[in-house]
Amino acid sequence: MEFQTPNRAAINNKRVIVRVDFNVPLEEYRGKWLVKDDRRLRDTRRTISYLLDHRAKVILIAHLGRPKGKPIQKFSLKPIAEYLKNQFHWPIKFVPSTIGEEVTTAIQAMEPGTAILLENLRFQTEEKDNNSLFAKTLAGYGDVYINEAFSASHREHASIVGIPKYLPSFAGFSLQNEAQTLADLMDKPKRPFIVVLGGAKISDKVGAIKHLAKLADIVLVGGATANNFLKAEGFEIYRSFVEEKVNAKKGEVQDYTKLAAQIISQHKTERILKDGYLPLPKLLYPIDVVAAPSLDTELKRQTQIIDLSHDMKDKEENIQLLYLDIGPNTQKLYAEIIAGAGTVFWNGPMGVWENPLFAAGTRAIGKAIVNTKAKTVLGGGDTIAAAHHFQVEKKFKYVSAAGGAALEFLSGQILPGLKPLLIGK
Repeated sequence: MEFQTPNRAAINNKRVIVRVDFNVPLEEYRGKWLVKDDRRLRDTRRTISYLLDHRAKVILIAHLGRPKGKPIQKFSLKPIAEYLKNQFHWPIKFVPSTIGEEVTTAIQAMEPGTAILLENLRFQTEEKDNNSLFAKTLAGYGDVYINEAFSASHREHASIVGIPKYLPSFAGFSLQNEAQTLADLMDKPKRPFIVVLGGAKISDKVGAIKHLAKLADIVLVGGATANNFLKAEGFEIYRSFVEEKVNAKKGEVQDYTKLAAQIISQHKTERILKDGYLPLPKLLYPIDVVAAPSLDTELKRQTQIIDLSHDMKDKEENIQLLYLDIGPNTQKLYAEIIAGAGTVFWNGPMGVWENPLFAAGTRAIGKAIVNTKAKTVLGGGDTIAAAHHFQVEKKFKYVSAAGGAALEFLSGQILPGLKPLLIGK
């Protein structure tokens, strides 16, 4: 996968539209909204600094939150412009409009080596609708387009796939690095290649599970995602959360437990050898779990460890138990497997880690991964938050905040936003 990259001739003294991912958490303090986590802002520094150093007129466009096509103060990008100016010391101004005369006037007044940040793209319904007139209007403000928002590149929105139809288009440095890192996971991982998947829902991981199960040496499943696999195998799950059926985009109904069963069946005969002799299935899910009647419980006595290795055939009953973390035997087994890894990709916590009673599994897996000598890749906002909480985030070789885009990429698809950036597209 080779991208078109901007050179000095393409950007010098040119109006460069940069689609960035500034969808960062804000918090209100004394009536003002402030940036709570600047990770995604820092990811853009190399590209934007390069453009400013080479006298480009930089026009930054981004979205924040889900304002549903209406201007809402808490979703304004103004606090982000102030942060970039004060913390990164960029010559940047905020324009409280996305299109229109105010934008045109601001661009006309720009000097080479300066930047402006336009207001939230999603204040306009035309952004998510991929309206061609809206995309053409945005494109008219620039001479060149750069996509530096890998995490939004799975969206067929006007700023992602519409603008490149009208302008020479290039990949930003961070986007290239993200795509190359994830591509290397699939194309040339150091083996054994171990994938750890968890989180609350299986629906956003289906494609990645299918594709990575073919490429990985073993897939370790935890979190509520594991419940679909346990149920598919006929294990007791009591009242644990599973995604049974949802309406897909085309109006179809998908049963994710049946889908889990299909994935299990496809890899049923595949085995890896642990310690050189003990055969383990390629798809491995918990052998014990921590359960409780509620994920909000604060009482240790309400929790119990359930052994799934025997006498756990699913049956009709009304016991109010939820599986909320992987158990100690699963933690030990997973950690031992991870210890021998050459490459590890982790997306999704192993349980409801925000509650200390159900945090042990996620903590144990995070520490097991960073204690290896493997190439370690951490992906997804919830997983990053957990890793940060357990103080292991900075020990990963690479951290991807892309979430859904990364999982879609790892399912083997070329993201819509990347296609216009490829050499020989």
